[in-house]
Amino acid sequence: MKPISQMIAVKTTESIFIKPFSLLFKQGEKEIKWDLMESHDAVFVIIYNRTRNTLVCVKQFRPAVYYKSIPEFDRPKEGPIDTVKYPPSSGLTVEFCAGIVDKNKSLEEIAVDEVKEECGYAVKTSDLQKIISCKSGLSITGTNQTFFYTEVTDHMKVSEGGGLASEGEDIEVVEYTIPQIKDFVTQSEVLNSSTSFLFGLMWFLANKIVLNT
Repeated sequence: MKPISQMIAVKTTESIFIKPFSLLFKQGEKEIKWDLMESHDAVFVIIYNRTRNTLVCVKQFRPAVYYKSIPEFDRPKEGPIDTVKYPPSSGLTVEFCAGIVDKNKSLEEIAVDEVKEECGYAVKTSDLQKIISCKSGLSITGTNQTFFYTEVTDHMKVSEGGGLASEGEDIEVVEYTIPQIKDFVTQSEVLNSSTSFLFGLMWFLANKIVLNT
């Protein structure tokens, strides 16, 4: 990944990805105002490489994770951030291949596109196993997350992946062995990974571990 520098916090005036709004309602006799955020649904793909007996994941810089890693007393609402005192590496996350639902395509087609763009493997929609759809951001977005599972081999690798530079993506493809996956889900330290990632790891261990024995 390319180095990150010149970090500056600014107020958002317009965004194509998120739109804040509020709902006003009564619950019983109590009047409530609830702040919400309109956001895209997403797909996640758990990718198992049969050739190397590994899970194919991605590592990338997440600005929100980086910003929240800075102690609140030193976290600017506006202005420059000291990237020497707070290295951008604290914003690197490990995740499954994923993408937002922002195209006029089926969820399976979007998942196939993301596997190729981010991880460099060519799969077909028929190669995907749908796991589950569930909600995310229950208190503020309520978006849908749909999980898929697919298997690949080294022969299905068609590029290095890394995401679309035209969309500002700079993604590193990483692979983890079964023992490493078990370490992820049993350690008590704070992980730079989402609950969605941990769910996917545990689903894989519970449902596909027989593949790896």
